[in-house]
Amino acid sequence: MIKVNRHILANGLRIVHHEDTTTQMVALNLLYHVGARDEEEEHTGFAHLFEHLMFGGSLHIPDYDIPVQNAGGENNAWTNNDLTNYYITLPHQNVEIAFWLESDRMIGLDFNPKNLEIQRQVVIEEFKQRHLNQPYGDVSHLLRSLAYVKHPYRWPTIGKSIDHIAQATLEEVKDFFYRFYAPNNAILAVTGHISFEETKRLAEKWFAPIPSRPLSSRNLPKEPVQTSPRRLEVERNVPIDALYMAFHMCDRKHPDYHVFDMLSDILSNGKSSRLEQELVQKQQICTTIDAYITGSIDEGLFQIVAKPAPDISLAEVEKAIWKELEKIKNEAVLETEIEKVKNRYESEFIFNSLNYLNVASNLAFFELIGKAEDINKEVNNYRKIKALDIQGTATHTFIPENCCTLLYKAQKTCIK
Repeated sequence: MIKVNRHILANGLRIVHHEDTTTQMVALNLLYHVGARDEEEEHTGFAHLFEHLMFGGSLHIPDYDIPVQNAGGENNAWTNNDLTNYYITLPHQNVEIAFWLESDRMIGLDFNPKNLEIQRQVVIEEFKQRHLNQPYGDVSHLLRSLAYVKHPYRWPTIGKSIDHIAQATLEEVKDFFYRFYAPNNAILAVTGHISFEETKRLAEKWFAPIPSRPLSSRNLPKEPVQTSPRRLEVERNVPIDALYMAFHMCDRKHPDYHVFDMLSDILSNGKSSRLEQELVQKQQICTTIDAYITGSIDEGLFQIVAKPAPDISLAEVEKAIWKELEKIKNEAVLETEIEKVKNRYESEFIFNSLNYLNVASNLAFFELIGKAEDINKEVNNYRKIKALDIQGTATHTFIPENCCTLLYKAQKTCIK
């Protein structure tokens, strides 16, 4: 059981805290409720760009990393379609440095053409390296645009096009910051060797003077129900073919979310999972296969990716996958399969709870989607799932009308 303390500043900043005296470290996890889904269609990649800009100098601190390193700390950040997350760990004696650094970034960045150009080039190179020049790098662009026709999940976090970042102006960047990077659009999770009273004192000292800001209304278009199969076939310079299947599923707050998560693990998590056993080990028609969920706050995707064995076609792989999906729809899942997955979730929860940084990031996320205390309900959310729940979810999800299929083929000129 993770004990959660909470405090809200007058400017709207939500603070959640958990004390852990088994470590000499403290973690500050600052979550901003802004991701790629908050971007305009012709100005994508901004949330990810800010993940980099936030380290380019703030109003009073020209270099974020130097004070962190001098204090014996570490820091990093990540962005997805729903949120942007920054974290810093420091020895507890130096914890006030973290409050100082993060509050200064929240007040305002050092917006200047030089910093923008430096980070712009970093992001552009990342786009090229991971999505243009890497085998299968454009899959997220292709599959998202196939699966979503209205919702801004139709582009990945990196953005739709390099041009959107290359052409971003300083004024557009500043506007994006002041619309989303505000205390009333953020959650600060503090964990480790620090008391709740000290956390409140430092938060009031460093964050309370920052004024709240008017927030952009989030009126995201709801994705219409898919009513017919969607297919896309491409050829790329890759070593082997690959098959990608995406099924629409519920949002993160829906009660069925945990059923989908368990379903993905029963199908592909570990050597004893169904798809691994049947298609990789027994039939040997796939070299690799995986099933996973996106876990997004709005309606997400249940994805399956497979690579065929030599001399096996994508059509054969696709047919075999559908056969396995029909099995799980028509035959009750064994209790031993379910119990194995439930035990894994419980052990993972216990293990993650031992790490103060994991606790900080998880508390911030659970506060975002509900309240931080809900983290203590997660194991039970999985424990109460029954075989009929899994079968019912599979039945209404794994249908051709709800499937987007990407056939990613190696160019015939490519040496296999």
